[in-house]
Amino acid sequence: MVIKAVVWDVDDTLFDYTTADREGMRSHLVAEGLMARFDGAEQALAHWREITERQWARFSAGEADFETQRRDRVRVFLERELTDPEADDWFARYLTHYESAWSLFPDVLPVLDALAHSHRHAVLSNSSLTVQDRKLRSLGVHDRFEAVLCAVELGVSKPDAAAFLAACDALELAPRQVAYVGDHPEIDGRGAADAGLLSVWIDRTGAHAPVRADGGPHRIVSLAELPVILGSDTRFGAPSTFR
Repeated sequence: MVIKAVVWDVDDTLFDYTTADREGMRSHLVAEGLMARFDGAEQALAHWREITERQWARFSAGEADFETQRRDRVRVFLERELTDPEADDWFARYLTHYESAWSLFPDVLPVLDALAHSHRHAVLSNSSLTVQDRKLRSLGVHDRFEAVLCAVELGVSKPDAAAFLAACDALELAPRQVAYVGDHPEIDGRGAADAGLLSVWIDRTGAHAPVRADGGPHRIVSLAELPVILGSDTRFGAPSTFR
C-alpha cells in the first residue's frame, strides 16, 4: 500500500523541545533567584523534567486536567503551596523564557519541502491544541499541516491506538496509508506500529533503550532518511531499516 500522508509528533521531532526547555528553565531560574537551590541548571532541569513526567502521567490517566497538572508541576518544583493564580503566573513567566528559545531542528524544513508535493501532512501531539497551534504558528510551519490533533481535545493520548486512528480519520485514510514520525520509541514508535501505521522513530540522540524490532518502527537518526522509507514500505517483505 502506498503511503499517502505523514502524521508528525511535535516536541523533539519537529521542534527542539529539549534545548528550548533547558535554556528557558536556566533563564527563568536566574530571573526568579532560584538557581542557588540547585547544584547547577542541569540538576534543576532534571528535577523539573521528572516532575513534568509524573504530572503528565496523571493527566494521561485522567487523574488531572491539563491546567491542574501544569499548576501541580509548579507546586511540586517549588515545594510550596500556591493558589491557582500564583501557579499560573509563575508558569507564565517561565513560558516567556522558554518561548524565546524556540526553534525547529535543522532537518525539518528540508524534509517538509522534499515531501510537500508527494505526501499530505498532519500533526498528532500529546499536548493541547492551544499550545501546539501557537508553537507551530510561531515556528512558521502551521500551514504545512492539514490537521493538528492534540490529546487534550481528543480525550485520548498516545500510545492508545485511538489517538493514531483519529489522525487517520481526519485525513480520511486507512492506517496502512499513513506514516507516523515521532521521537519516543514506545509512545510514538510502538504505539503507531500497533495501530497499523507505518511507524518511524526519529532517534536523534540514542537516549532511549531500543524497542523490539519485530513489527516495530523504522529507526532513523535524521529526517533526511525519511523520504527513502516512504518510497519503499519495507513492512511487506523487504529488510527493515530498524537497527
